Amino acid sequence: MKFILDTEKCEGHNRCYTFAPELVDVDDYGYASAKGDGNVPADLEDKARLCADNCPEFAITIEE
Repeated sequence: MKFILDTEKCEGHNRCYTFAPELVDVDDYGYASAKGDGNVPADLEDKARLCADNCPEFAITIEE
């Protein structure tokens, strides 16, 4: 699974960071980006989906 966060769409709500700080970095202004290369370990797949489902800007895409 790949976790893709479109930084252009991010508005800094930080719901993704709240749900999965293991997958998301937040800059000094509150804008999120995916950690590492976006590959999601099997034990974090549910958290990745939760992030995507709760992003009000639809900035997160999951590729299976």
